[in-house]
Amino acid sequence: MENSFLSSKSNRVLVTVALLVLILALSSYAYYTMKQSKYMFTGPVTISVVGEGEVTAVPDVAQFSFAVTATGTDATKAQEASGVSVNAILAYLKEKGVEDKDIKTSSYSVYPHYRFDSMPCAISYCPPGRQVEDGFEASQTVTVKVRNQAISGELVAGVGGLGATNISGLQFTIDDTSALEEEARNEAIADAKAKAKVLSGELGVRIVKMTGYYEDEGMPYGYGMGGGNMMMKDSAESFSAPELPAGEDTIKSRVTITYMVR
Repeated sequence: MENSFLSSKSNRVLVTVALLVLILALSSYAYYTMKQSKYMFTGPVTISVVGEGEVTAVPDVAQFSFAVTATGTDATKAQEASGVSVNAILAYLKEKGVEDKDIKTSSYSVYPHYRFDSMPCAISYCPPGRQVEDGFEASQTVTVKVRNQAISGELVAGVGGLGATNISGLQFTIDDTSALEEEARNEAIADAKAKAKVLSGELGVRIVKMTGYYEDEGMPYGYGMGGGNMMMKDSAESFSAPELPAGEDTIKSRVTITYMVR
């Protein structure tokens, strides 16, 4: 019966057309499937967690800056006047135990000082004032690091009494934070591991291995820090040493860890 069906020319054409249609359909399906597979994620499944650590410590160093400004009829005299006060202050600091390595000049400048003279009016017109050179001004700013915090208030008062015209930037810091940063980092890593264990359990997956690690730069945050400027109204007049609480510094660490899971 099969041979008699295919013996007909029209039936053979029909079978050929049907096979061609089937081949085209299968080809189209295969193409569509391959096209869709491009948008399917076939890589490893991962989870990322963020861990945080924090360590506090009492600052072990105080730091402040002072400036001395003086004027003179010329640049030399202005520098000499400024130098007398600066040298007296430096001698005082060294007498109190501050080492040379902890005293640093952060700026030094000498520039002309001007005044404005008004011009006489002529009838109904008054010309603008005239800028006239009126000597020179010398200014030196010095940064001081105090390792004996117990005398930091005494030093601030003493510097003010010896001719400093401006005291600023008082702050308490930790001189070497490397050990504290490492401790905070270890806490952050432990925190991230604990979070990953909890998350993998909630998702019903198993941690296979770590595939990524990123660490934010740690940053100490100071508490009880000083600041602002303390202008000295009279360089010849000293004042009693203020109490300067150091507070605490906080060292923070933040890490992101990525794990492959199954």
